Amino acid sequence: MKIAIGSDHAGFDYKEALVEFLKGVKEVKDFGTHSAASVDYPDFAHPVANAVETHEADFGILVCGSGNGVAITANKHQDIRAAICWTQELASLARLHNNANVLCIPARFITLEEAKKITEIFLLTQFEGGRHANRVSKISC
Repeated sequence: MKIAIGSDHAGFDYKEALVEFLKGVKEVKDFGTHSAASVDYPDFAHPVANAVETHEADFGILVCGSGNGVAITANKHQDIRAAICWTQELASLARLHNNANVLCIPARFITLEEAKKITEIFLLTQFEGGRHANRVSKISC
């Protein structure tokens, strides 16, 4: 499984920890940022979304302070379904019902341990399909 990951300055520490958490189990491509210096989140959300959209990566993970900026940016891409998840249940439902392919983590609102659990659940949960497949097929414009 290939994972594209990126963050802004507010999510930098969590991104670094998630890269280490996933290393050895998943193939991870880190699109930055590479320091805690202030940056613009679209500069990192777009490359992660592009990697997922072009199938260079199976899933994307984006981390910022609230999760909102990176989710809004990633969802501008036609084939991206980015979900902000701050609980394990939301991560599971994002995959089960929405076939989300980009996980957006709000670093300022959850612990690192919770972020790791959310990431694990997101990556391991399979799309349920069925009645949800018809709904998901109607998302793209």
